[in-house]
Amino acid sequence: MRVVLGLGVVLGLAGAAMAQDVPVEVAVLKGQSVTLHVHPFLTAEELVMLRLVQTNRQALQMFVTAGGFSAIAISPEDGFVRDGGLVPSAIAIGDLPDAGAAAGAALKACDAIRKGSTACVIVLEVGPAK
Repeated sequence: MRVVLGLGVVLGLAGAAMAQDVPVEVAVLKGQSVTLHVHPFLTAEELVMLRLVQTNRQALQMFVTAGGFSAIAISPEDGFVRDGGLVPSAIAIGDLPDAGAAAGAALKACDAIRKGSTACVIVLEVGPAK
């Protein structure tokens, strides 16, 4: 099963910032590993929301289904949250057979509807805990 949801995205940075190594934070939720990519363009509000999704099972299930591999992609320029709501170009895709397929599908869907000129990036990945 493939789940695609329009989500929200926030502030943007230049492409040079995208090429840098991005720190990650990993949490384990009931057998799932949830990795947050802490991009420098993410606002404080976005980081709070993404950390909640990363560490709270109910919040995570609002974006992706349990099982398989999932990813959330956002456009650095569109952002994740604007005016208190999720941005449509932020995309969550879930229940795919591997991490690459989940990331690839999320990026492709996000890039297809983003308004900003900078390519979408992965902000959250979910898979079985190791």
